[in-house]
Amino acid sequence: MKAYSLDLRARIAAACQRPGATLAAVAQQFSVSLSFVEKLRRRQRQTGTLAPAGGRRGPLPRLDAAARQRLAASVAARPDATLAELARQLAAAGVPAVGRTSLWQALQDLDLRRKKRVCTPPNAIPSA
Repeated sequence: MKAYSLDLRARIAAACQRPGATLAAVAQQFSVSLSFVEKLRRRQRQTGTLAPAGGRRGPLPRLDAAARQRLAASVAARPDATLAELARQLAAAGVPAVGRTSLWQALQDLDLRRKKRVCTPPNAIPSA
């Protein structure tokens, strides 16, 4: 959900400062929740601004830029390596251990396609 505009926030703050204005009446007047008006007033008191807080991004990726470059180089050197083999190569290069899902997501971010299973030797394929 997008944040309310600064213009609306300024109008709500101005309406709250009018004599005799209640927070519930201001919330109803601008069709916003009472908790939003309370949080907006608290933000104005604490920070002095009405601007919305920055977005929350979630956890940082396990592989940094240098590790992703190593991963791309490993894939370029050996394109048929499985995710487990790539994880072992990265661990040998000093990169902290990561799971297959993290490797898979990093490869997707790098626009690299990966094999999904271990290669089966031709002589191990059952005949009909």
